Amino acid sequence: MKRLITLCLLLCAVTSGFAQTDSTRSTPDTIKIGGMIIIRDKDSKPEKEEDRGILRIRKRENNEEPSAISTNWWIIDIGFSNYNDRTDYASASTQAFAPGSNEDWFKLRAGKSRNINLWFFMQRISIAKRVLNLKYGVGLELNNYHFDESRIKFSKKPTLVALDESLKGARKNKLAADYLTVPVMLNINFTPGRQRGFGFSGGVSAGFLYSARQKTKNDGDVDKTKSDFNLDRWKLAYVGELLLGPVKLYGSYAFKNMWEKGLDQVPYTVGFRISSW
Repeated sequence: MKRLITLCLLLCAVTSGFAQTDSTRSTPDTIKIGGMIIIRDKDSKPEKEEDRGILRIRKRENNEEPSAISTNWWIIDIGFSNYNDRTDYASASTQAFAPGSNEDWFKLRAGKSRNINLWFFMQRISIAKRVLNLKYGVGLELNNYHFDESRIKFSKKPTLVALDESLKGARKNKLAADYLTVPVMLNINFTPGRQRGFGFSGGVSAGFLYSARQKTKNDGDVDKTKSDFNLDRWKLAYVGELLLGPVKLYGSYAFKNMWEKGLDQVPYTVGFRISSW
């Protein structure tokens, strides 16, 4: 996870200079990037042979209509994962899945349960004067649920949960659930003339579970078990973001239980978003 965070931050830094692009019509000798227009000046007569092909850069003229479509590459979210535990631990299905379990088993270490999202791109299409926009993207949601109960152990085929005394005092015990996700939101931008403006977005997302695993670290020994552990393959969630100039916040709350059976826990996330708009 630490390597992934470092890689994400490096990608964000490298691409920050050209993270926002405009999809506008241009001639082969004209390129538009945000508020800049780069022109290859082929009509002027250079005084020297080596001056041929010089690029001129000028600001976008005030009367030029900005693009209705803009794209933001490599957005990073850094926040926390948690869930609303609604499980009836007295039920037969829960006791069959986790014999002897109670609500204390699945309590999380809030400061350790992290959420990292890497969005390959997000695109914004103007619906009404760039104030009302449609916003969508594609990316990866990475959730780590760190259990406060260090002895909890998932087994597979069939999936069962029990307490393993050999894990007592383990330094790390987490369940990881990673999704390929597509969010779709309506965006309200109160300051359409500014790149880092003020506004908010709200909508829904659909995610597909492509990887899940439990990882424990005890006395220097690391054990990793890969399985879906009866997690629901599909995750549908309400999503939103709050844009406060350079500060951007995000959050999500799932429609329903993250498990197919046994437990009833509804996941949610909240954190900071690193993006150019």
